[in-house]
Amino acid sequence: MTDQATYADFERIDIRIGTIVDAQPFPEARKPALKLQIDFGPEIGRRASSAQITRHYTPETLIGRQVLAVVNFPPRQIGPMQSQVLTLGVPDAAGEVVLIGPDQPVPDGGRLF
Repeated sequence: MTDQATYADFERIDIRIGTIVDAQPFPEARKPALKLQIDFGPEIGRRASSAQITRHYTPETLIGRQVLAVVNFPPRQIGPMQSQVLTLGVPDAAGEVVLIGPDQPVPDGGRLF
């Protein structure tokens, strides 16, 4: 476990729900990845994300899927694209990413609390 965080620390991280509206292969990335376009609703809009999720997901299986992402980190340049949000996941037994999302549909843009 890492150092303890306060509730104020948690409040600074803006984690929102969004729906993947586009997913494409990202051959220019150093590690296998997909380019995602995620719709976070009218307040935030669409944001791009590079995600190393190729072990369990293909672009076709991701369209329409809701995922959680950090929306207030600074953008990162990943090869030729700018990743605007950090899509969240947890490792499976082999260390491969499994995406985090709700078990029921929820409105895009909802903040994790």
